[in-house]
Amino acid sequence: MSGIGPVESVDSPEADGSYEVIGGDRPRLTDRWHTLSPRTRKAALAAATAAAVAAGAVLLPTAHGHSVPAPVVPWPANVTEWRYTGLAQTTDSPTTTGFFRFAVTVDSGPPVAIRVIGAAFDGLDAQAVPEPSFTVRTGVTHRVTVQISVSDCSGLPLNADLAFLDVTLRNTRAIQHHSFIFGSAYSKDLSRLLHRACGTTNARPGPRPSGSAGSQNVDLG
Repeated sequence: MSGIGPVESVDSPEADGSYEVIGGDRPRLTDRWHTLSPRTRKAALAAATAAAVAAGAVLLPTAHGHSVPAPVVPWPANVTEWRYTGLAQTTDSPTTTGFFRFAVTVDSGPPVAIRVIGAAFDGLDAQAVPEPSFTVRTGVTHRVTVQISVSDCSGLPLNADLAFLDVTLRNTRAIQHHSFIFGSAYSKDLSRLLHRACGTTNARPGPRPSGSAGSQNVDLG
């Protein structure tokens, strides 16, 4: 999958590298420190001291008088789930375009901003409609329609086995690229679009997703 900026070093808990972390979502004061005036630097240092004191106060007391750290913000790929719900009914879409409906949830943590960036195979373009980017809050099911269009039939597999969507996920901890894999229902509907748009194109094996979706994200259809 293509990135949207330089890769930053992030201490990811995924030892096998199954989630591609492409950046953090926190501004850094040091990026502009040397351009600030002495007065502004002094104010910034005072603010940093106050923040450190506040952070210490976040430690929660227990019944025995000990303190425990506040919960850590989860990685967005660990708490975001997609479920395929079927084709959207359209009457005027061209034969090269299909509309697919999904239900998206976030299990815990802060809201997750999501953008669909790909649909399994070269020659397909995908985006959420009507807004390409959307945000999902914890505990709220977000219904989204993804428009998939065939832009190039050459080499496309007509039978889409284990089709997936590539997305960008962003919360206050990180920005990640991830692939959500879906089962038979979505694969069959996508295959119908490919057959309708490309006709007799010779089928070839489809690629594996460039990211990895955990079993909790797989729609078995």
